[in-house]
Amino acid sequence: MLRSIATSSTRRYASSTASAEKVWQVYLSGEIHSDWREVIAKGVESKQLPVQCTWPNTSHEDSDDCGAIILGMEEKRTNWDKIGAGMNNIRTKNLIEESDIVVVRFGEKYRQWNAAFDAGYAAALGKSIITLHPPSISHMLKEVNANASVVCEDTEQVVDTLAYVIHGELPTPRDGDEFIPIADRLGAGNPNP
Repeated sequence: MLRSIATSSTRRYASSTASAEKVWQVYLSGEIHSDWREVIAKGVESKQLPVQCTWPNTSHEDSDDCGAIILGMEEKRTNWDKIGAGMNNIRTKNLIEESDIVVVRFGEKYRQWNAAFDAGYAAALGKSIITLHPPSISHMLKEVNANASVVCEDTEQVVDTLAYVIHGELPTPRDGDEFIPIADRLGAGNPNP
């Protein structure tokens, strides 16, 4: 009997683009208890960005049990986690290695050790990293954020960052009428406006 796994973990989202345009590989790592990945994928699609999103298996049960399901049950659980982690690691390592950008989401409710490890692995490979988390946990992620090119607070900021990096498109300033361009803040005569 075949068991189906969470299909969302294997979906790849790519917007339609001209064939000569680079398709950016974006790996979405981290928290698995919300729909943040789908929100980013839809945002990429709505902005018609040449992005292919990938991510790990987001079914916690399948991720835990894959080794026992495929290789058979063991009497003791001592090796169970190692076998499942090894199988999941094949997917994770390959998708991070193939990525141009790694987005790592940390939530407030759960400790995401895997996400921190993925961020470290991506940093060691020299990948561009975008972290995504609420401001309330910034302090505990200071080392991870120090290795990120961009630190975002919501999925809209991630999609807007991708749009800027890929096509140079900027959204309306988040601060609205309070936004002041850097040249205006530094004043006339600044040698580096």
